[in-house]
Amino acid sequence: MDGQENVRPLAEEYISLIESLTDKSNESLINALANQGDWTEQAAEHLLQLANDYGSFMLRNALALSLALNVEDGELGF
Repeated sequence: MDGQENVRPLAEEYISLIESLTDKSNESLINALANQGDWTEQAAEHLLQLANDYGSFMLRNALALSLALNVEDGELGF
């Protein structure tokens, strides 16, 4: 996988995960990401913070730039 595949299946997976939660709090989402999404709790917290802080416009452009630069895991090592 080179990172350039369509992100839609991943977005649909997260939509399904969120819809399955009865409690939509950040804590519940972080727990679900850690337990069902195979993220560590720290990485799940960071992922949610990135989404909330930057939103899809900025992150879409960051994804495109990281693909162009061939940066897969980044400096933080998640």
